[in-house]
Amino acid sequence: MTYVHLSRDEEMLDRFAPYLPAASLGMVPNPSDELLCDLRAKMYALLTAPGAVAKGPVSVDLLNRIMSVGMGEAVDREFIPLLLEQTGLGPQPDRSDRLARTRIPADYKALIIGAGLTGMAAAIKLEEAGYSYEIVEKNPEIGGTWWSARYPGVGVDTPSHFYSYSFELNPDWTTYTPSGGEMQAYLAGVASKYGLRARTRFNTRVTTLRWIDADAQWEVTMRGEDGEDEVRRYNVVINAHGPISRWEWPKIDGLEDFQGVKMHTGAWDSKVDLKGKKVALIGTGASAAQCGPAIAGEVGQLTVFMRSGHWVLPNHIAGLPVPDAIKWAMGHIPYYLEWFRFSVYWTGSDGLYPNLVMDPTWPDKELTISAANAALREYCMHNLHTKLAGRPDLIERLTPDAPVFSKRIVMDTNWLPMFMRDNVALETTGIERITPKGIRTADGVEHEFDIILFATGYNLARMTGSLEIIGRDGRNLGEEWGEEDPEAYFGLTVPGYPNYFHMTGPNSGPNHGAGINLLSEAQVHYVIECLDHLVETGQAALEPTRMACDAFNARVQGQMPNMIWSHPKAKTYYKNSKGKVIVSWPFRLVDYWNESRNLKLEDYQFHRLPADVAVA
Repeated sequence: MTYVHLSRDEEMLDRFAPYLPAASLGMVPNPSDELLCDLRAKMYALLTAPGAVAKGPVSVDLLNRIMSVGMGEAVDREFIPLLLEQTGLGPQPDRSDRLARTRIPADYKALIIGAGLTGMAAAIKLEEAGYSYEIVEKNPEIGGTWWSARYPGVGVDTPSHFYSYSFELNPDWTTYTPSGGEMQAYLAGVASKYGLRARTRFNTRVTTLRWIDADAQWEVTMRGEDGEDEVRRYNVVINAHGPISRWEWPKIDGLEDFQGVKMHTGAWDSKVDLKGKKVALIGTGASAAQCGPAIAGEVGQLTVFMRSGHWVLPNHIAGLPVPDAIKWAMGHIPYYLEWFRFSVYWTGSDGLYPNLVMDPTWPDKELTISAANAALREYCMHNLHTKLAGRPDLIERLTPDAPVFSKRIVMDTNWLPMFMRDNVALETTGIERITPKGIRTADGVEHEFDIILFATGYNLARMTGSLEIIGRDGRNLGEEWGEEDPEAYFGLTVPGYPNYFHMTGPNSGPNHGAGINLLSEAQVHYVIECLDHLVETGQAALEPTRMACDAFNARVQGQMPNMIWSHPKAKTYYKNSKGKVIVSWPFRLVDYWNESRNLKLEDYQFHRLPADVAVA
């Protein structure tokens, strides 16, 4: 792809096309050694001959053809605007000629709650657009989840050549799926480059947001490290406290009775010595699949308690170091890094979307929902049989009884091979209660342990967390959304809460694959579009109309019956206890990105300051 971009030599696309199968199905390219040698020779000649690299932008037609041939399947032209921005093949949005750049009031300020990946993006782009901001962060450092997640094996299960900012591409990742420490180091470096720490109040929690209608401002109460409350005013609140920030203990009887050590992966204590201990691991999701293999060789005995299985997708590059030659190419060959980022986007996000859409003509939907989903199931089953060869008992118990992608997929970073170890056992009998000495299962057997590890996830359903949010006329967002029924317009704005933006909010999650970074950037773009409109038109605040919010959610929920999360066997935290999908965006990332570029003014109501306040 890089060679054709630089040379415009379309003949190489014709020559490679027969050897490039559909990348989104996990199929491996198989070009001949002769063809690869020819490509290397052509690229060397191109890069070493003065003036050989083609000048000028690549046409949309050629970009589209490079993408489609490179991925072994059609990449529709509608993706190109998104891909130009998100891969770095094109420019970042330019707002320099907007009227808002010269009209932002000197005292206009935004509050950003949280200095994780989304909050940092908001700060950087607000600064770029000329808006003053302040970040309040509960932790002592930036990074959010990547600062707080410390359990053994924690890491990125999406290649960070894509899971990173489109405006800060990094050619120096040491592995394709970096450790949590390396991801945190990347974010720390970005924070230093943009001076974010100087604008951040660390070790501080926002406890209350209260809309003051007469002044069109948010009155914000925050509590510092000393326990003292401080009240400040802001024109805008961007709540980026993140869905993966509120870990919780599972609801299991006897939790407080256990006399050994208990830890949640979301609050890991590195001082606890695991060596030689009898350890229980409750949970088999993403955190467990990273933590388990990381500690299996250290503990004396590891027993994994599984309530329901997850489909495990083979990850052939997980933990693999990026070869020096590849890192050199990413740092020195024009567009090599950008085209690599494109390939990860396609194979890890929108290229996977067809696997999640039910085919109404598909004959048997008990375990699969379409031809694409059935092919993916076979791919996962092959991995299961290969990794667990000779253990039909494990194969049977670790094969989920629901379609692939009906719940969050787990990447196989030595998760399946871990169960082949002599000191690892799988327990599928339900847990009755925690006892002083361990865990009693429903069959009456008591299992004794020194340590119980809980990889039982986070509370995503109560999206306001403990934050009190009081909007117009005293309405309370925590009460309106309750424990598990949040709704917003575009997953971002809420009727009755002017100038409040709930980042990565209800039904905005890109749960068909990777892409939280893309979602965050798209939402930040949308926020700035909103603020620019307010400044340019002299308005004080905006909020979506109830009609627009209801229509948006009707459209989202109307699509859900077509999605895999609505399958009768789908057991996932994407849904609330009533079966309503509250986390997931049921369309493609490109659809969300496109909608973030289109501020529908008719869907909003606007507020002006009273004349006496405006003059003052």
